[in-house]
Amino acid sequence: MGQGSRPLMPFEWVKELDQAPASTGAFSFEAGDPPLAELHLWPYRSLPRKGFVTFFAITFLLVSLPLIAVLGTMLLWGLLPFVATALGAMWLLLQRSYRDGEILEELRVWDDHATLTRHDPRGPIRHWEANPYWVRVEKIDSAAPVDHYLVLKGGPRDVEIGAFLSAEERLSLYPDLQRLFHR
Repeated sequence: MGQGSRPLMPFEWVKELDQAPASTGAFSFEAGDPPLAELHLWPYRSLPRKGFVTFFAITFLLVSLPLIAVLGTMLLWGLLPFVATALGAMWLLLQRSYRDGEILEELRVWDDHATLTRHDPRGPIRHWEANPYWVRVEKIDSAAPVDHYLVLKGGPRDVEIGAFLSAEERLSLYPDLQRLFHR
């Protein structure tokens, strides 16, 4: 799915529970059936790729403007390495920021199985599995590393979900997850 086709919120219900038929026990993970519900989460991008090109072009023009006054002088050769270093560092750091933001979490829920898969840009893919009957969604407000920390409990270990989302985004996601696991 391309960045341009994503909605404004950094999560998307690919398949909502409302669209699924009533839970009959027929949708089985083992049988290879499609999930009842599927959720994708990713970090928010305040500067899309198209905006990055525009920002970098304007920055290049504004930084180059004072250099016009020193064209043809030895001072240009003294300033040029610093300007090139600043522009190159900005380019590299913004590109690294884009790579770091390629995190994707996928939550899939069947009648008899729930999985959470986290794709990190520079690390192994991490999996969590549990029986959805036993899964509880908890919102931790105090003593958490972030406000309104969301945790899925009920599998072999507790896992956080959407840690990269803002507090408001986690708050809007919490009732949906509660409804999903308490049906």
